[in-house]
Amino acid sequence: MNLKDLSVDNEWTLFLDRDGVINKRIIDGYVTCWEEFEFLPGVLHALQLLSGLFGRLIIVTNQQGIGKGLMTNNDLKNIHNKMLKEIERNGGNITSIYYSPYLDADNHETRKPNSGMAMQAKHEFPEINFNKSVMVGDSIVDMQFGKKLNMYTVYLMDETGDFNHQLIDFQYKDLPDFTDHIIKTLT
Repeated sequence: MNLKDLSVDNEWTLFLDRDGVINKRIIDGYVTCWEEFEFLPGVLHALQLLSGLFGRLIIVTNQQGIGKGLMTNNDLKNIHNKMLKEIERNGGNITSIYYSPYLDADNHETRKPNSGMAMQAKHEFPEINFNKSVMVGDSIVDMQFGKKLNMYTVYLMDETGDFNHQLIDFQYKDLPDFTDHIIKTLT
């Protein structure tokens, strides 16, 4: 399969994980306040470009730091409001953000790899077609989430190099790398 096969246009939806895709992941920790949030290099420009390609950009993020009592829903809303303002200031547009505050052990329907957040998005935006959707993430849980709904999956690999897995349709170094490749296929 090739990115050209997707024929992405404004009918398509891009689902994005947050930590490790948009912002720097805190290893063995959580982003609990805006001061700990750090955009990854090139992501703001990539989001601007992707906003012009896809009809919707939707963030789906597990945030069990809330379930662990390390932060509150309001703390997360504050982080997301500031993140959205910065993305918009740089020309990007995030349609909506969905998050799951539950612990991994809860196996809640909204916690990835379960499909609850995607179903919330589909309820709010009925025009979403999962067959015309791409899930971008940096974990196999993100790939499982995408494949449960027949989305195309993009795995952002770390420094360890190629990672072959049947759930991965495409892999790139980071979001800007994916963005560069998809733009090249559409021009």
